Amino acid sequence: MPARCAIPLQTSSRLLALLGLLQARAVVPAADLASRLGVGERTVRKDVERLRELGYPIDAVRGPSGGYRFGDHGRLPPLLLEADEAVAVAVGLGSAASVRGLEEPSALAMAKLEQVLPDRLRRRVRALHESTDVGPANTATNVEAPVVDVGLLADLAAAIRDHEGLRLRHRPGGDVDAEERVEADPYRLVSWQERWYVVARRRDDRSWRAYRADWIELRTPGAGRFVPEPMEGGDYSAFVLRDVAFSGWSVHCRIAVDAPAEEVLRRINPTVGVVETVDEEHSVLVTGADSVEMVAVWIGMLGLDFHVDSPPELVAHVATLATRYAGALPR
Repeated sequence: MPARCAIPLQTSSRLLALLGLLQARAVVPAADLASRLGVGERTVRKDVERLRELGYPIDAVRGPSGGYRFGDHGRLPPLLLEADEAVAVAVGLGSAASVRGLEEPSALAMAKLEQVLPDRLRRRVRALHESTDVGPANTATNVEAPVVDVGLLADLAAAIRDHEGLRLRHRPGGDVDAEERVEADPYRLVSWQERWYVVARRRDDRSWRAYRADWIELRTPGAGRFVPEPMEGGDYSAFVLRDVAFSGWSVHCRIAVDAPAEEVLRRINPTVGVVETVDEEHSVLVTGADSVEMVAVWIGMLGLDFHVDSPPELVAHVATLATRYAGALPR
């Protein structure tokens, strides 16, 4: 019996790509498949027939929104991940999506992941994926990032998805003595600088706040369901950047700078802080970090004259640096 001719490599690669596209979406129009594969719709139909001959159950869906889809009986068996492992994969793919060039591959990988997860985990991962924004890249820090509680992130994402209010203990800086008990409605998770924040609206005064996840503890039961009233403009990442500059760091400070606000803004990473105008020649940089050492690095990189009068720990550290640098000069 003559040997069966192998499918040419080019066609084999295209078939694999076609399988990947079908796994990523429920229904894919033939025109979209043709465009993505760089072939005509007739070739797509032939490729679908080849896959069917190989045992892949691909259904044709008719109508204006029709196309092709995998038959339910042809899906892969559930991916055996623990709940925390599934959330960790979703977090990793979400972070990758913020890298230029990886946006679309990350989205496709997330869609394929959801296809092979059990229903319970699929809902958990999808809630986290759909509820999370990633803040802009920032200058590197030498401060160790806090441990991420993936269970807490998943619970927060589920509350956002289901419009369930939160009852929480908030301990700024991890200080138990500064604890406050809050009821708030969650709207968005934001990942920034290896830290996680939940943007929520307090129920007592209706103010918007960004709560750092590693500084909160959820209480049960929650605060009950709420009717969403999204933030005007919907830019939750930008809100976190502004809010953190005032309240989200362990160290907060206002630095007087002998330069106009426009000049300071040109010299800083936009995520470092907020700049306020004093007059045409002076401004104030409102910033913070997890240590006075990091604040000193940021303001030292301004290349402008500045004045520090608080907090005392920052004043002392800047004085130490001044003495150290002066001693480094040739005598």
